[in-house]
Amino acid sequence: MKRRAFIRTLGAAATAGGFAVPPWPPRRSVKQLQRIGLELYAVRHAMAKDPERTLAAVRAGGYDDVELLWSLGNFGRTPAQVAATLKQEGLRAPSAHISPVAILVGWQRSLDTAKQLGHEYLIVPDLGETARTLDDWREWADHFNTAGAVARRAGIWLAFHNEADHMKPLDGMVPYDVFVARLDASVVRLQLDVGNMLMGGGDPMAYLERHRDRYWSFHLKDVLPNHSADTELGHGVFDFKRFLAAVPALESKPCYVEQEGAADELAAARSNCQYLRQLSF
Repeated sequence: MKRRAFIRTLGAAATAGGFAVPPWPPRRSVKQLQRIGLELYAVRHAMAKDPERTLAAVRAGGYDDVELLWSLGNFGRTPAQVAATLKQEGLRAPSAHISPVAILVGWQRSLDTAKQLGHEYLIVPDLGETARTLDDWREWADHFNTAGAVARRAGIWLAFHNEADHMKPLDGMVPYDVFVARLDASVVRLQLDVGNMLMGGGDPMAYLERHRDRYWSFHLKDVLPNHSADTELGHGVFDFKRFLAAVPALESKPCYVEQEGAADELAAARSNCQYLRQLSF
């Protein structure tokens, strides 16, 4: 008797005998990232030399998406030129990093450009020297709420990205926490940079749990054991399997590699993409 037929016979006999055979334990579904993006700051020096060739290399390296850098002027290219290159290379740009000033001046024009480039998100990465006090952070949150409401009417999301120094306490409070608490979640979303969070002394898993419905984009960045700098994915201390498995509706949330200090930017980008392609969680 073949093994499968034997198991069926055994199950039928057990049921007839008055006891039920417990079902096989359910097998946990294994997931992988369906799309992998690259934050172009990771290849900023290559982009400054030759944007078109660099984007071609990014695509050849296995990436599906890129996060643009309006904050660096898209490396001297017009929106039309950027859109043409993205189309030629088969890349998507779900988001861009922008200067905080953009939400105060010419915001509607920025939203129109975002549509031209196919963005879902415009993300402010930092407030710089304009946020020195907790009241500054609160005032910026109010600006974000106003601009976020305008963005939603245009079909775009405004979002905020965390830097390491956002976790440094001011007057006994963490500025990032004060800022996030004041944001209107119905019009402003968050991008979690896991490496920056670690380098700032925070716990990405704890923040994901605390704001699980507010993080809609991620920077995947590994860090050295002493949390002093970033490193290639899989060479540091962060548990990407555990983290990605915990993100709800991950398939709809852009994820970007961003290793900022690589000696060879494009080689590191290829290695990091390969790591994520092979990662199951």
